[in-house]
Amino acid sequence: MAASVVVFLVALPLCVGVAVASGVPAELGLVTGIVGGLVVGVLPGSSLQVSGPAAGLTVLVYEAVRAYGLSALGVLVLGAGVVQIGLGVLRWGRWFRAVSAAVVQGMLAGIGLVLVAGQVYAMGDAAAPGGGGIEKFAGLGSLPGAVDPVALALGGATVGVLVVWPRWRRGARFVPAPLVAVGGAALVTGVFDLGVRRVEVRGLLEAVRAPTVDDLGLLTEAGVVGTVLALALIASAESLFSAAAVDQSHDGPRTDYDRELVAQGAGNVLCGALGALPMTAVIVRSAANVRAGARTKASRVLHGVWLLVFAALLPGVLGGIPVAALAGLLVYAGCRLVPVRELGVLWRSRDRGEVVVLGVTALAIVAWNLFEGVLVGLALAVAKTAWDISQVHVEIEDRGDTEVVVRVVGNATFLRLPKLLDALEGVPRERGVRLELSGLWHVDHACAAALDAWGAGLAVDRGVREGGEGDVGVVR
Repeated sequence: MAASVVVFLVALPLCVGVAVASGVPAELGLVTGIVGGLVVGVLPGSSLQVSGPAAGLTVLVYEAVRAYGLSALGVLVLGAGVVQIGLGVLRWGRWFRAVSAAVVQGMLAGIGLVLVAGQVYAMGDAAAPGGGGIEKFAGLGSLPGAVDPVALALGGATVGVLVVWPRWRRGARFVPAPLVAVGGAALVTGVFDLGVRRVEVRGLLEAVRAPTVDDLGLLTEAGVVGTVLALALIASAESLFSAAAVDQSHDGPRTDYDRELVAQGAGNVLCGALGALPMTAVIVRSAANVRAGARTKASRVLHGVWLLVFAALLPGVLGGIPVAALAGLLVYAGCRLVPVRELGVLWRSRDRGEVVVLGVTALAIVAWNLFEGVLVGLALAVAKTAWDISQVHVEIEDRGDTEVVVRVVGNATFLRLPKLLDALEGVPRERGVRLELSGLWHVDHACAAALDAWGAGLAVDRGVREGGEGDVGVVR
């Protein structure tokens, strides 16, 4: 019971903040949180992680709503849920763990940067420029003259509370920092009747909108299909990586990744049918659940009950929350998505190629969009892996007047062909040459052709073949 209340208090401002930042009614964030508790909470998969609207999908949802309209949101989320269920049934859940950690961290960093760039405007009750991350960053120079100082002070104070409050461990154990920050800002706004923009309240039933047949027709558009796939893949990756992190923090049952993927998909199908935001498993709420002493699924289910009770009985409370405070909450969340500590670890580990993958992925998301940025990151990660495993060494043993033994060891691919040819060109040509290839684990066509041509040029390819012996020739 106590754990469910803690999770509810953490989830409430985040549900509302993610909805407002996504450009949809605040109530739709609550609907997703309720579904995450009451539906996903009882399904098999993970036992302690908590699902709901996530800051990591804010940028993608905002762009989708702007491009296709709020009426298309339900179709996008429903389609993403169907894809997730299909991936889970096909038992692809575990394969999400094989995605390069640098790509995932770069994805989160890119999302965080774009989220911060957009929400800084909302902290000052200023309108953000249209376009993607580049336009938002470019517009920051003209921001000082456009902000409302009172709203900016509220947003800044919200960030300050989020940073400082957790340091008081006793207080943070009972009252979560997001509630203190947003609740305090709402209280100050109400007491002093500050003229800042506040959350618009429409009512839960008025905000819910089921997709129509005409809306489903959008699934024939290539751009809509791409957005559906992006939502499904990113929500799945975030949920399963969250599950891995939560599993490390408790001694209870481990997550069944395929079942968890089906559970997340079922939740998103229902959210789509209600026209609500997409859901993922959220590490902030999940960590709060574990720290509060949860041992079973009951706490995450009950947190959905408390969200439903609040939305049904106290929806007017949302109207007292300043948008600047929610923006401050998301600026803080966006900064937390940028893996500064992990960057330092990667740099010191000398695997600096991972830092490049992370950085390029993040910058690509800022420059273009989330889907294209992730594709760029995956392509770069694959190229880096191909380069790393394509290690070939040429060992030259001079046996005096008899012969020179040349051993080629490793993986010979076209990526290392220049290095291989440079090494072979340095082999003495005055005596017999014995070329040993038994140490090669893999040879692609380009390197095989180059080795044959080099051997033919020295007239060494005569007689020594598979398993054979001889003084001069090629041993494969």
